[in-house]
Amino acid sequence: MASRGYEKWVFTATSDNEAPVFPDGCRDILVIETQSGPPRIILTDHDLVPRQVRLTAGTHITGFRLRPGSQLDPAALDAIARQPGDADAILTETRRDPDDLGDAIMALTRPGASLRSVAAAAGVSQRTLQRRFREFGLPAPDYWRLLARARRAAQCLTSACTLADIAGESGYADQAHMTRECLRWFGATPASLRRDPRRLALISQPALGNWTGEQISTR
Repeated sequence: MASRGYEKWVFTATSDNEAPVFPDGCRDILVIETQSGPPRIILTDHDLVPRQVRLTAGTHITGFRLRPGSQLDPAALDAIARQPGDADAILTETRRDPDDLGDAIMALTRPGASLRSVAAAAGVSQRTLQRRFREFGLPAPDYWRLLARARRAAQCLTSACTLADIAGESGYADQAHMTRECLRWFGATPASLRRDPRRLALISQPALGNWTGEQISTR
């Protein structure tokens, strides 16, 4: 799926429940099917904070997670609404990426990256790079840099390393700094996340900073 710039995933709610959604730097096209009415098509926005989504039993979701920075022709959503079963083909034909911003986003996810260093590598000023993000309706560069750092730290929580070591390796000033950022992005402290494998698994799914090309089975 990665060569086409999106990841396909499916989820079926077996009971009434609330599911957590964490910022991941991606937008998802959701084909939501319930026991009544036609499928609903939703394009999610870039999440800035964690949130909860209420699902009723029997709800089936087919999701298409767009690669960070991807752009979508608005007409594609109408086409998918008319023919949900053809979503794969429609996305392949209509999805587009501003190459310079895709490269910039990937650069911002790397350890030690800064707006200054990424702009310099791209041969533009910091202000120009910020303007390019705004032109395409994307969050500012710091969103990608700080979220990628938090996701990188969260993925290290499955290791035996101490929280202080993880904070240092992830580029935080200290453990308290990492704790604040985890609360901001994931609504929980690193210690709490370490005790919650399910949440860590959700945070570690393919998205910003670890776009692997693996199909996602649940979210």
